[in-house]
Amino acid sequence: MTTTEGPGPGGGPDRSPHDTVATVMRQWRAVHPGIDTGPMEIIGRINRCAALLQQAEDAPLRRAGLHRTEFDLLGALRRTGDELTPGELARETFSSGAAVTKRLRRLQESGLVERRADTRDRRVSRVTLTPRGRSLVDGLLPEQLAYESVVLSGLVGEDRDRLTAVLGELLGQLEGRLGGPRP
Repeated sequence: MTTTEGPGPGGGPDRSPHDTVATVMRQWRAVHPGIDTGPMEIIGRINRCAALLQQAEDAPLRRAGLHRTEFDLLGALRRTGDELTPGELARETFSSGAAVTKRLRRLQESGLVERRADTRDRRVSRVTLTPRGRSLVDGLLPEQLAYESVVLSGLVGEDRDRLTAVLGELLGQLEGRLGGPRP
């Protein structure tokens, strides 16, 4: 966490964050003294972290010629062990149907997935990993996890466990209120 260790208010150590969101919050409090910026501080930091993580190139995926969203589709097929419809893949990856269709076309052209018509309903397609796709996912997963560990290396031990728990609790609440229940 980005904090400073020095005398803070009341003589104790200063553990207030010193990041871009903290600067924005100080500016808001100067304009509107006494305003509770707590919700904005949390959501602002989550959004800023997400933006930075999305900007950071996923080096192992990039070397394999994949985007994160494509790897998510391949990963969904691998971890479920099933063949899935494009609609099921959209739900598994929190993507739109149109985005999944576009990504599947590229992955199929790359020889990583196969699509076949459903035997009962020819309008529905079934998607599976090819042997090449399965091998790629199985090879990339350890590399990608190692890369993500380096990205998160500033968080260790209890801080990492606490953040995992708090984010899990927040996500569960938001999915329950805003995103509907997960299947």
